[in-house]
Amino acid sequence: MLHVYDLDGWAGTKDIELYGRAKIEGFQAIITNDGKQLSRPLEVRAIAESGLHRIEYRTNHKHGGLVGLGTAIATVCAALPHALDDLAKAEGQRLVFLTSVDPQRNSRLRMTDPAATPPKHWPAAV
Repeated sequence: MLHVYDLDGWAGTKDIELYGRAKIEGFQAIITNDGKQLSRPLEVRAIAESGLHRIEYRTNHKHGGLVGLGTAIATVCAALPHALDDLAKAEGQRLVFLTSVDPQRNSRLRMTDPAATPPKHWPAAV
């Protein structure tokens, strides 16, 4: 996986040109967090004409900073292997939307105090 900034001369490439250029260079998919691409007619046309798979993940704007970054990374890490497996079997172009991992504290972790609520086999005095 490469980022446009890792490719010599690609930094600053506009999305409309990016899809065609990526196709010419032999890429098969683009991963993006730009949810507005599909609402811009010229970008939609560029995506369609490229034939490249488009994989979108969302960033959770309600949760910025480390929580937002962690959510984006977790979403991509959890779903991308499945998406790539499906794309390897696909005939024709696909648009993929990765479902975001829920960043809410109660959905992501559970914490107990073993002194107050000891698990089974927990020693009495630790």
